[in-house]
Amino acid sequence: MKKLKPKARRRSREIALQALYQWLVGGEDRLDIETQYLNQNNQSAFDVEYFQHLFREIPLSVSVLDESFAPFLDRPIGEISAIELSILRIATFEFLKQPDVPYKVVINEAIELAKKFGADKSHKFINGVVDKAARQLREIETR
Repeated sequence: MKKLKPKARRRSREIALQALYQWLVGGEDRLDIETQYLNQNNQSAFDVEYFQHLFREIPLSVSVLDESFAPFLDRPIGEISAIELSILRIATFEFLKQPDVPYKVVINEAIELAKKFGADKSHKFINGVVDKAARQLREIETR
């Protein structure tokens, strides 16, 4: 994975979040969703490779991702909104699979996604979960 500019990565996460939400809620074919988002967005404004990496890999790792953050939830996973669930999966995926992204960046990006796309105070919920997850999943880095 090449080194990306922060703005390009942020936009890639936003598009991946929207695509993951559509996949989770609508159950549509992932290839169709990926093609739709690639065609609808200015590909010079985000990193296509990073978007594809997130959108292709996260659905394949749902069980591992969910198990990684589940201990830090204050409610059953089935009661979490599709947006919040998708944000938690992106953040957890980055904790586990993107060691080049500092844990503080992962936390901040998750909070920003929640502020932009989530319910009114969902960023507080996201912050609490990803902060605790970071301490476990990036234990050495968070010391």
